[in-house]
Amino acid sequence: MLPGPKNFYLMTEKLPMTQQLPLLRLRPLVLLMAIGLAGAAQAQSLVDLYSAARDFDATYQSAKAQNEANLYKADQTMALILPKVGINATWSAGLAQADRTFNNNTMTLDASQAVYRPADEASFAQSRKAVQQAASALQTAEQELILRLSQAYFDVLASTDSLEFVKAQKVAVQEQLAAAKRNFEVGTSTITDAREAQARFDLVLAQEIAAENDLRVKTLALAQLVGKPDVKPLAVAPGFNLSEFSPADMNEWLTIGQTEHPSIRQLNLALEVARLETQKANAGNMPTVDLVARYQTTTNNGSVASPLFAGSNAYTLGFNVNLPLFAGYSIQNRVKETLSLEEKARADLEAAQRNVAQATRAAFMGVDSALGQVRAYEAAAISSQSALDANKLGYQVGVRINIDVLNSQSQLYDTKAKLSKSRYDVLMGNLKLRQASGILKSADLQAINALLR
Repeated sequence: MLPGPKNFYLMTEKLPMTQQLPLLRLRPLVLLMAIGLAGAAQAQSLVDLYSAARDFDATYQSAKAQNEANLYKADQTMALILPKVGINATWSAGLAQADRTFNNNTMTLDASQAVYRPADEASFAQSRKAVQQAASALQTAEQELILRLSQAYFDVLASTDSLEFVKAQKVAVQEQLAAAKRNFEVGTSTITDAREAQARFDLVLAQEIAAENDLRVKTLALAQLVGKPDVKPLAVAPGFNLSEFSPADMNEWLTIGQTEHPSIRQLNLALEVARLETQKANAGNMPTVDLVARYQTTTNNGSVASPLFAGSNAYTLGFNVNLPLFAGYSIQNRVKETLSLEEKARADLEAAQRNVAQATRAAFMGVDSALGQVRAYEAAAISSQSALDANKLGYQVGVRINIDVLNSQSQLYDTKAKLSKSRYDVLMGNLKLRQASGILKSADLQAINALLR
């Protein structure tokens, strides 16, 4: 084990100067290692781990890269409405006689600007819709990351609480086992009480092993999500105000979901893109008009037949009009195809609206159910504690047997574990409700972050 920075400095000062110099060079390294170990021991908040997950999670990074690619792809359609300019140059040389050569040079500069191209205009409008679709897709990926991280975070907290309750139950059972053995030795109880307590103690040991493994698995899952090997999430304060997380009227959430959910926005845009595709198909029967300009310069110093120098400059400006007359019914069939795809996009949008409404209802009822469970488990915990106290007293006076106390202990700690889990379900349910209605943002984690200790 490495000494601490202070001990390391004191140790080096006691050495001779010739031995101090190599060790003094290690002082900055020891200090940095101490700082790193201190940082590793600190617990992280939900917001801190979310920031780390945004930078590390491969699924989110993939969605982010896809969003950037879609933006660049959409910008490519600007070439359809911007001018096009090109230059072409040729040079040739020849030998007319032994003492005379000739060459011909030509340079052409062409420029064109679309004046009326309805299909290209529709394609450009589609690209603007695609940019909005990409933004909605990235928002969906961000919401999914928030939920995955929050679920992994609360899974670790719930598993930690379960392990603590199992350990507390083990201590209580161990005490009960010792009491049963003492009572048997003095003859106030039978061997049955001791054996029942021993069996329950062995069972709790098995539960502790399972709880420890579950915590390790949940911690590894959270560490993999955020890219940190030493994750230790901050715990939630046990007495937070549940009313702050009680959702309002369900109809309000349903209305929000139909307008704000990114999947519905995406499919609304997909319907608009399908309509524009129909416009493009209909544009196949329309003329196109381009403004074209050309500048051409030619020089030559003769040819095989003539040694005379010649040169010319030419300027042209005009319009290029193209009118399709018949394309073998391809345009008509393309229009029918796009109309069918437009109907498909409309049906997909309607299905998404129904799914969002159903998911919102389910999420709303899930939060409401979790709130009810918290209140019920709170009452059950009080009752279980009273029952345990009564059974302990009854066991002491001889009206209860040891198994009654052991069952009461198991019921109490099981109720406490379920109460802890239900509290996390309330917080997680609120995030799921906001995601179901499409308004979940990273800022929503701040409300939960304020509850951490």
